[in-house]
Amino acid sequence: MAESIPLGQPLQPRLGEQAYGRADAIPWTIWCMFAGIACGLVGGQWDISWHMSIGRDTFWTPAHILIQLTGVLVGMACQLTGVLVGMACGYMILTATFGGDTAIQSRSVKIWGFRGPLGAFIATWGCMAMLTSAPFDNWWHNAYGLDVKIVSPPHTLLSLGSFAIKIGTLALMAGLMNRSEEKVRRKLMRLSVFVGAVCVSQLGTILTISTWPVNMHAAKCYLAVAIAIPPALVGTAWGLGRRWACTLVAGTYTLILLAFEWILPLIPAEPKLGPVYQHITHLIPLRFPLLFIVPAIMLDLLWNKTKGWGRWELAAVSGPVFVLSFLAVQWPFANFLMSPSARNWVFGMAYFAYFDPAGFLYDPYKFQIAENTRGEFWTTMAAALLVSIVSARLGLAWGDWMRRLRR
Repeated sequence: MAESIPLGQPLQPRLGEQAYGRADAIPWTIWCMFAGIACGLVGGQWDISWHMSIGRDTFWTPAHILIQLTGVLVGMACQLTGVLVGMACGYMILTATFGGDTAIQSRSVKIWGFRGPLGAFIATWGCMAMLTSAPFDNWWHNAYGLDVKIVSPPHTLLSLGSFAIKIGTLALMAGLMNRSEEKVRRKLMRLSVFVGAVCVSQLGTILTISTWPVNMHAAKCYLAVAIAIPPALVGTAWGLGRRWACTLVAGTYTLILLAFEWILPLIPAEPKLGPVYQHITHLIPLRFPLLFIVPAIMLDLLWNKTKGWGRWELAAVSGPVFVLSFLAVQWPFANFLMSPSARNWVFGMAYFAYFDPAGFLYDPYKFQIAENTRGEFWTTMAAALLVSIVSARLGLAWGDWMRRLRR
């Protein structure tokens, strides 16, 4: 049972204790940040689909506005993820700094004279980065064209800010989990699984070109995955400290991307920019999710048998297990994706962006080989295995940090 609060206790300390101490419910600040991350997820996928289906006809697209509602108001419009996350983080920092509650201050860190949970500071930086990216992105498009690549300087800044918000939210939830009762801990674990899955999804989006189906028989595809995915997937799962956490994160990632792939084509759309190579009548989804669920299951099975191992010893096995199991399942699945059997709404291999000259200037169902020789291929694959050890170790270190976090 929750401890009773004396009626004479001031409102501010009571709200602060609910936000930072042991509680029998998840504080509103966590829900606010979670809602912001959900807005950013929907807005990000919607924005990519908008670019592929309609084109960047104006900065004030609904998708852009939804993304920017992640951070803070921009002029007369706002980026919802930033508004929600910024409001929650601002409340936590200002309450810890000026509230006068010693219990809250003892569970906070001090940065530039302000006090608050470490996760709140990380997420606040993310909000400011996202806010800065909005006018930068508008200027970049005006200077270099209405439609550019996914990885551009303003998009990179936006991604860094968005990722920092997720890291900050995971840190906040980890600190609260480590101080809370079992009932709250279970709820926070579910939210952490979702946020971790969104982290994996965001990194997968950044790797879109490297992991596009035509590149799935290139060693560079698996090198890119080995660099980016294990820190987020392993870190989130290891930080939760429960059985099958890795499978839950990867499974949630899969369900999220499948939902976008199957729902977006139900929305009518047509191109507003040229040149138009494809006849578009609806929003075009990004692609079928990568099969991270298989290496996630393999990692969970491994971790269940190696509880007494040292961290570097565990990373030396976890990294290669991730890469090799992903290679074993994704390589043959790529063959299927290139076949006529995958050209349907389930697997989405018949969807092309309006500006994609697939079928006109190149064969979209033919693998592009990035390595010129067999020796170059195996050298790159060996590099992927070595890199995976380091990235898995980073994930384990991040997970250990979240397990110890108290403020």
